[in-house]
Amino acid sequence: MKPADFLEEIWVRDVVALVWEAFQLRRLKTCLLETAALTGCPVFSFFLPHARVNEIAAGWARRDGERVKQVEGLLTKTGFTMEHIIAETLADRIEDIERIDRMIASAEQRRSAMLREVDRHRASLAARLRLASDEVVQAEFEDVTPGHAQ
Repeated sequence: MKPADFLEEIWVRDVVALVWEAFQLRRLKTCLLETAALTGCPVFSFFLPHARVNEIAAGWARRDGERVKQVEGLLTKTGFTMEHIIAETLADRIEDIERIDRMIASAEQRRSAMLREVDRHRASLAARLRLASDEVVQAEFEDVTPGHAQ
């Protein structure tokens, strides 16, 4: 994109910022789900004491090999999968996730509005240039032969 004027330069920067904002919010949502799942493992609370769940989850979050194997074993033993853990975590954090989703949608709407504004600006400029050039082409002019200019 090559901005034609200062307005387009501002809009380009705003679009980049809004794209980056939506990207960061998506990453935040993923990290929130991962962190909440790893630190809570709410599914395990159904058959393990709370203190034990926290201990296992903390090791799992640190990627402690023994704890990772323990979690995998518990999942296999209970018939649960990571999807069950994520589903439980989502249910627990749904308000936060919805809020982040609204923020992402807002950033995307603002970006789309900005892009429409750039399109409108360029279309308007093109229309003005077209009119101006048509006026010049249609204007009456006098042929002057070289050497006879007054």
